Parts: sequence; structure tokens; C-alpha cells
Amino acid sequence: MGFLAAIYSTRRPRRNVYLLNFACFKPGKDTMVSKELFLQLCNDSEYFTPESLGFLKKILERSGLGERTYGSTALMQIPVIKTMTEARNETETVMFGAIDEVLGKTGVKPGDIGILVVNSSLFNPSPSLADTIVNHYKLRQSIVTYNLGGMGCSAGIISIDLAKQLLQVHGDSYALVVSTENLTYNWYKGNNRAMLVTNCLFRVGGAAILLSNRSSDRCHSKYELVRTLRTHTGADDRSHSCVYQQEDETNEVGVSLSKDLMVVAGEALKENITALGPSVLPVSEQLLFLVTLFFRKTLKTKIVKPYVPNFKLAFEHFCIHAGGRSVLDELEKRLGLLPMQMEPSRMTLYRFGNTSSSSVWYEMAYLEAKGRIKKRDRVWQIGFGSGFKCNSCVWRALKQIDPAMEINPWMDEIDEYPVEVPLM
Repeated sequence: MGFLAAIYSTRRPRRNVYLLNFACFKPGKDTMVSKELFLQLCNDSEYFTPESLGFLKKILERSGLGERTYGSTALMQIPVIKTMTEARNETETVMFGAIDEVLGKTGVKPGDIGILVVNSSLFNPSPSLADTIVNHYKLRQSIVTYNLGGMGCSAGIISIDLAKQLLQVHGDSYALVVSTENLTYNWYKGNNRAMLVTNCLFRVGGAAILLSNRSSDRCHSKYELVRTLRTHTGADDRSHSCVYQQEDETNEVGVSLSKDLMVVAGEALKENITALGPSVLPVSEQLLFLVTLFFRKTLKTKIVKPYVPNFKLAFEHFCIHAGGRSVLDELEKRLGLLPMQMEPSRMTLYRFGNTSSSSVWYEMAYLEAKGRIKKRDRVWQIGFGSGFKCNSCVWRALKQIDPAMEINPWMDEIDEYPVEVPLM
């Protein structure tokens, strides 16, 4: 019986995973933070030296962020209220807002959810955020829950991958994935420049995604999950330490970004697309890549330049984690993408800032609001995170998305975009 069970487990058909819908949280106008207000709050807090304030201004001007991103209510007070209570309030407001919206869109009842995966890298209280959701929505006792922490901005795609694997085991199930990050509890109050950058880039945001493995849900789902791929380069010391939470010289805790970050991200991306390519690229592109690789290895010369596959032949749309302007510039160059293909990422960074792991969903919402998603279109989500990790998620549209039927953070202002982002 054990032998037969083993054979069945290796040969049983793969369950398709469908994305019924998703929701991105849009904070209220009272938490909107312009660059001028951000710098004024930093100045009034009296945490930062004049040199640090000048550095913050310089980073902010080059960041690619606009004038209408959202901050934490607790951090907009003088003095700053950096407490567990305020941190919980921030995260619960974001999570519940996104979950309420996605449940309203799909009509799925909380009691029907069988799997819950939550990711928040730097804020992990006890009881966990997953426990808080179970309590708030009175989810069933048999629910399978996971709470992922410390996995950086790529954790949203890791959560989708985990939910996919769980849906292969638990038949006839709904999986709720919630991706967020917390500003209140992780505001850096020191003057170490490597740690000040995160204060400038990160903003409030979060997303809730509802998945299903029920075949009956295909007809009213938006997308089908085609592929997930995770690349972890943490065995290398430089990769492991390039995004690192630690104390500074005055024992203030912050996240340090090393100067190696862009190099590490580039190497992780290279490993990820090398593994992803064979499953998504046309045969012609695969052959060009393999021939070039062969000559570079056999001739051991740099005369033959490495061939970067044309991923524009594999995907119609790209959702690249809006980590910062320099990250997007580097990815645009490495992948040979066009300005329009970078538009969802750049506009998300401009309008909402770096919302960590949820940024790829704001980008997906942008594409839907613009009416660009057609039936059978393929969407590539790419996330980067501490550790160091580069993760990919590929979706195929099951229908044409009609913007007139959508509810998302872009809908009441989508005609204002794209905008020209000035290069300071």
C-alpha cells in the first residue's frame, strides 16, 4: 500500500491554480506625504543631523517617488509614536482593508477559506499576523496558516509559491495570500547613511490575493498560475549581507543597504532567468542563448558577449518590484525592456512608493486599469529581497480585463498616468 501510495503521489495530476481576484489597499488622503512634508517631519523629529537631512533630501529627489505617496499616521506625529500598538494599528488597517475588498469582489465567505499565507518581513508580533486575521474574520479551526517573516520584498511571490504547493495537497480549496510591510515599527532614527535610504523609499501599502484550485472557478477567475521560480543566493556572504538589519553605532536598529546591492541583484536575476528561460522562451531564443554560452565556455574569451534572451517574446507584460529608481533602471537595461513595459513599475513607484512585497500587485492593478490585459496575455512578476533572493511568478490571463468593471487604487486617477518622472 505504501508503494502504491508513493507511485500515486508522483503521478497524480497537477491541480491548476487560479487567481479569482486581488485587492491593493489605498490609504486615506490624510496620510498622504509629499516630499516637502516628509523632509519637514524628519526635521521636526530632531532625530537627524543637518548632514543627514541633506542626504535624505538628495536621495528623495533621485528616488522616483512622487508627491502623493502614503506614510504611517504614527510617524506623522511629533514626537513619533513608535509603539507596538501603533504598529499593529497600521498593519491591521492595511490587511483588513485589502481582505475586505477582495472578499467583496469575489463573494467568497471567510469560512470557505482553507489556506492562509501572510508575509511581513520586519514586523512579526505574537500572536502572528495570520492569527490576527483568523481571529478578526473568525476563520474555521481547520484552516492551514503560515506567517512568513524576514524574507524581504520578494516574499509576496514566495507566498504565492507556498500557496500553490499547498493547493496541490488540499483539494477543493481557497487560499488567501496577504502581503504587507510595516513602517511604524521599523522607522530608523539614526544617522547612518546606509540605513537612512529605507526611510526615503518605503511607504504604506499591502495586497490580498485569493487563489483557488477548484475547476469550477476557472470560468470566473482572472488568471491562471503558469510558473513560479525561486532563486536564493544566500550561500554567498556578500549576497547574504547586502540587505541587513542591525544596530548602528548608537544602537539604533535599521536596515543597512550595501553598495554591492545592485551587483548582487543582477547576479540573482541572471540565475533566475537562466532557470526560467527554458520553460517560457521560444526555441529560437533558447538556441541562441545555448550557442553563445557554449562559445564563451569553450573559447574562454570575453570577445563573445553573453546573450540576453528576448523575454519580450515570452511575456506581454512585466511587473518588476518597485524597489527604487536605480533598481528599475538596472532591470530595464539588463532585460532590454521598452519604456512602456517599465511603465507599471515606474508609475507604481511614483504614485505609491516602495510598498515592499505588495508592489507587484499595484503594478498588476495598473495594467488592468489601463485596459492592457487581453485574454491569454502572459504577465511576469519579478521580486527581489534580502537574503538574497530573486523570485518569479508567471500568470496567464483567462479573460480580457474590462477597466469599467474594476475596483482598484488607480481607477479614479488612471487617466493622469503615465507622467514624466524628472531625473534630478
